[in-house]
Amino acid sequence: ATLEYRKKQSARIGSIEAGKNIDDLAERVRMLFNSKDKAGEFLRATLAPTLVYTARITPQIAHSIDDVDRAMRWGFGWELGPFELIDVIGVKEVLAAAEGSPAMPPNDAKSASSGPGLGGVPPLMASLIEAGTPRFREGLVKPAAADLQILRTAKEHDRVIKKNAGASLVDLGDGVIAVEFHSKMNAIGGDTVQMLQQGVKEAAKSGQALVIGNDAPNFSAGANLMLVLLEAQEGNWDEIDMMIRAFQQATMSLRYSPVPVVAAPAGLALGGGTEIPLHCDRVQAAAETYMGLVEVGVGLIPGGGGTKEMLVRAMSQLPTPGSDPLPYVSNAFETVALAKVSASGPDAQRLGYLTATDSFTMNRERLMADAKAKALERVREGYHVPAPRTAIPVGGESVTAALNLGVHLMWRAGRASDHDKLIGQKLAHIFGGGNVPHATTVTEQYLLDLEREAFMSLLGEHKTLERIQHTLKTGKPLRN
Repeated sequence: ATLEYRKKQSARIGSIEAGKNIDDLAERVRMLFNSKDKAGEFLRATLAPTLVYTARITPQIAHSIDDVDRAMRWGFGWELGPFELIDVIGVKEVLAAAEGSPAMPPNDAKSASSGPGLGGVPPLMASLIEAGTPRFREGLVKPAAADLQILRTAKEHDRVIKKNAGASLVDLGDGVIAVEFHSKMNAIGGDTVQMLQQGVKEAAKSGQALVIGNDAPNFSAGANLMLVLLEAQEGNWDEIDMMIRAFQQATMSLRYSPVPVVAAPAGLALGGGTEIPLHCDRVQAAAETYMGLVEVGVGLIPGGGGTKEMLVRAMSQLPTPGSDPLPYVSNAFETVALAKVSASGPDAQRLGYLTATDSFTMNRERLMADAKAKALERVREGYHVPAPRTAIPVGGESVTAALNLGVHLMWRAGRASDHDKLIGQKLAHIFGGGNVPHATTVTEQYLLDLEREAFMSLLGEHKTLERIQHTLKTGKPLRN
């Protein structure tokens, strides 16, 4: 109007701002769709006709509604497919919003159902209303294949055994129990640890095997850092010590479970999300799995058995008992100290997070079924509980000194900060085997104690708390 320039101003729409604080996708979609502001009006005017149109043409173009949902999720990046969105919003609400749109002809004889008063309603939607079924996935529509999304199918058939805020135990059939994480980003807290231990007991009591996995985009983003930060700021060191011990006990219970445990990671599996698969009997990973012990990025070290397990795996590669351990230990040390994250599932094998006995699944929706099959295969092979590791070889002072020299040179070259140097020295102490003067053997519990001691001491450092706060606020690591 005035031809005067002003800087672009970002629109602020109330429902969109409120939606950013809603973690649950289904709840967020419902809130936005039903909101009274321009965002809600836009969604009802565009999404509702699209969903009705999809329901109208699906019988002509696809064998299953799941096929259409997959096409939109895999090919177009939708988080929920059209029929999943109808289930979330409600079939009647979608129809009401679409009324008067081109997708809802008033009297279309070809598409109208035989039910009274349902002229113009697509037969797929009309059948839901006539049957009194509010959702497509309540028995009306069969999955496209029996081995797709078996976890979702089990939950829809009310096979949840136990549940808390962080995780659930689900009966997958054939004596296989699943532990499903469902906290925000599947972060690991006390509820998750409790359910892991319950899962081992339940599988041992009434089943044949345990599978750990979920249908979420990410397996787990690691420990609940906010909880750790709050406890550290309050100086609740005994509480933190108990938390670390509990997580170590949970991962060790997976390793020494009386039944085979198979982890099924996919997407991000970071920190504690890597330590859990490290301790399982087998791993059936999605091809797109990004594993990494990334604790140094927040000023800590892996404290749930991850450091111990990487050392044990490195020492197991020695060609003969008297071989020089440094080349093998230094590779594992660098993987942890540099917080390396795999670029894929197979790349996790190169980094040592997975072994040659672990397998991969290309189709994400078959992952849990493949993990279940792997667990039952281990049962048929005659699974035995591993023997306790009471004589783990370590390199002693010579290995510790060599690793510390590498840390010092990185610090002198400006590639590591003072705090990075401190963390590296703590890691080197563990990878060398602690306070042992020469090559010897130690117990698994001894290494776990070294981990916990290093974790606690680093958590008492102000720079570690700064790193945790920065990561929680920005989602990015801080170099301080």
